[in-house]
Amino acid sequence: MIQVYTGNGKGKTTAALGLIIRALGSGKKVCLIQFMKKNNRLGEIRYLTRNKELDIFQFGTGKFIDPQNISSADREAAAEGIKKTFELISLKQYDLIILDEINIAVKWGLVKLADQLRLIEITGDTEIVMTGRYADERVMEKADLVTEMKEIKHYFSRGVKARKGIEF
Repeated sequence: MIQVYTGNGKGKTTAALGLIIRALGSGKKVCLIQFMKKNNRLGEIRYLTRNKELDIFQFGTGKFIDPQNISSADREAAAEGIKKTFELISLKQYDLIILDEINIAVKWGLVKLADQLRLIEITGDTEIVMTGRYADERVMEKADLVTEMKEIKHYFSRGVKARKGIEF
């Protein structure tokens, strides 16, 4: 099955992390692949790395990406990430693979839409979750489940900064 979590609201990665916990609690083997992220100090990463049934791979530079000025290092990290994703899916050793922020990586041209669509075709019995804003219509059409997170109100608009343990 293919699940897509998209939209401009908060909670896409958080929902995927919740699914990781549920799968691990049920004895499943899980892989988290993060595009455009590289930060092992995040609360969820520090906590989740303790579980031997979860493999985590991050493909990013650790710096904010300006979609109008994407660096070659950002492109190389994403290319490495999509290559690793194909490799891991083909191994068929995971019950669940989360592709965190793949939708926005496609929108910004870091990952080819054709590659994302190809991933959907080769998943076999592995549950795949694709997160990030801007999911392409073709991806949503092929997915088995699509959830759109819609922002109604957000405290960031009042100047509240990201808080440790809540946003990171």
